[in-house]
Amino acid sequence: MKVPRLTAALALGVLAAPMAAAPAQAFPSTPKQTVINYLGSITGANIVSGQHNKEPASNPGQYTQQVRDITGQHPGLWGGDMMFDAADVANRQRVIDQARTEWANGSLVTLTWHACSPTVGATCGFEGGVKTSISNTQFQQIVTGGTALNNTWRSRMAAVVPYLRQLRDAGVPVLWRPFHEMNETWNWWGGRPGANGGAKIFQQMKDYFDSQGLTNLIWVWNVQDNPNANWSQYYPGSGYVDVVSLDAWYKGLPSAGDYNQLLSIAAGKPIALAETGKVPTAALLSSQPRWTYFMVWSEQLRGSNSNAEIQNAYFHPRVFNQGEVRF
Repeated sequence: MKVPRLTAALALGVLAAPMAAAPAQAFPSTPKQTVINYLGSITGANIVSGQHNKEPASNPGQYTQQVRDITGQHPGLWGGDMMFDAADVANRQRVIDQARTEWANGSLVTLTWHACSPTVGATCGFEGGVKTSISNTQFQQIVTGGTALNNTWRSRMAAVVPYLRQLRDAGVPVLWRPFHEMNETWNWWGGRPGANGGAKIFQQMKDYFDSQGLTNLIWVWNVQDNPNANWSQYYPGSGYVDVVSLDAWYKGLPSAGDYNQLLSIAAGKPIALAETGKVPTAALLSSQPRWTYFMVWSEQLRGSNSNAEIQNAYFHPRVFNQGEVRF
């Protein structure tokens, strides 16, 4: 049952005390198709609230706790990262443990990966390691079997497999979002349209992870709402994607054009707001009803939203929080 609605004062932007959360509904071991079907079933009717938790990996629940402090609710979706910095990579197990806890408490789980470029060390800084430029020749070597850079990249992927297997063995489906913002050029994998660009490295990762038995991964493809259109030129194909998602940064919240372009690419698959600084408004949820989840980015929760805006979003009648996501 949905928690009681906000008071009229809060609806007008007046802060109120956080409301009591609905009891968490513990999730059992669940196949990934159950989550995919669930997202399909709520399309057009409801949307799951979500919160990302960035570094440090030693504290992978700090931003979801902020949501709890403001609203009395836990998000219906917990987000984490496989990380890149040496200290955070060393704490990947903490991220996996948090994912298991969140799932057991009744939240969906999503993971992204700010992977270091294969042209640098296995751990790296964000600047010059994740946020870096590589040549087209280097990129083609990364996606060409037998090259030194391809072997390096395969070893990097292999290093995260045991962590993802833990979640598989625990029956935790993961909304897995690799190579996010594929149409952007800040990262080493992005800004490479066509069959031999970002689509190819996405396909190769899925093929490799499939070969490693990672049957719990729900493959989330992602672009950013930058001014360039033609996002479909980065799409790896319907056989490689379960959820089509957008990061809304340029405009704060997605435009009607963004929404319609993503719906066109998805061709019936669930769509999601995988990163946003702003919480969705009632107007957005009304005009763009087919988003199935949103995930606010870490420090942007408080940095870009008032407490009243956050509360308005979490207590909107269409929004599902932890304890309200039911398969």
